[in-house]
Amino acid sequence: MRYMLHIAKLAMAAACLTAAPLVAAAQPYPSRPIHLVVGFPPGGINDIVARIVGQKMSESLGQAVVVENRAGAGGTIGADWVSKAKPDGYTLLLGSVSNLAMAPCLYGSLPYDPTKDFAPVALVAAAPNIMVVNPDFPVHSVKDLIAIAKQKPGTINYASAGIGTSNHLTVELLKVMAGIDLVHVPYKGDAPAITAVLANQVPMMFPTLPVALPYIKSGKLRAIAVSSAKRSALLPDVPTVAESGGLPEFAVSIWVGVVAPPGTPKEIVDRLNAEIHKAVAMPDVRKHIEALGADPATDTPEQFSAYIAAETAQWLKVARAAKLKPI
Repeated sequence: MRYMLHIAKLAMAAACLTAAPLVAAAQPYPSRPIHLVVGFPPGGINDIVARIVGQKMSESLGQAVVVENRAGAGGTIGADWVSKAKPDGYTLLLGSVSNLAMAPCLYGSLPYDPTKDFAPVALVAAAPNIMVVNPDFPVHSVKDLIAIAKQKPGTINYASAGIGTSNHLTVELLKVMAGIDLVHVPYKGDAPAITAVLANQVPMMFPTLPVALPYIKSGKLRAIAVSSAKRSALLPDVPTVAESGGLPEFAVSIWVGVVAPPGTPKEIVDRLNAEIHKAVAMPDVRKHIEALGADPATDTPEQFSAYIAAETAQWLKVARAAKLKPI
């Protein structure tokens, strides 16, 4: 009898062990905190948007959305880390034009393929970069810059947040379209780059609007032109590059969006897409995003996937035209 009871207990224990994975698998998503990785330091548009949208998603999902900054190499370190993460919906990337479309044009051995190694979830926002100069630099329009650059080719430096970032390739596009030669001085992030312009160590830069806005308003930097096709509502008197430089085809949008590791189940991707749409539609979120000089955006995972592919192809053409060597 004791033997039979012992066998029964062992059978019950084995059944519990067998059922445990099934119980875990049956837990509704999400059942633990979600990590939203940003490939750039705190304070830039990527980081700000991640925290605004992540907070609302956390409230709606009932689980914390933890923003994690993994900065470096033009945002590619964070992107690479997410591309290799477990595809369970608990590790996401707030990616951008820099690490999802521009990086493939500049990194000869990029450890991920933006069009294959991610499951696109949703576009979130798009904003312009803005050309700013130190007030001592004798440039008041893009035409001024072009004129000086043609008189003294290769003598004007420009700062960026790093090789492959949006403020790097925005200037490279300007160089190609205007037929001028400017010298790139990369820094490790927006903050040190804009500090160099403030100190007049480098005369100009194309930072994102939220980074530059406080310095523009205080008069420490002079705003020359926005990179987008239309003027910013935050600085309506500042022309576009197309207007200021006589370059009608010039238009650059700095966008951010959420992607997941490849193989993430479609039901999780669709759930996240719906949650992001819900967050972006909230009046206070829209107000925060618009205060950055950005436009809130919504689309389907399929539309975002096609958009990333199109942007990558466009910036590849720019890199080739600028004869940028892979690094």
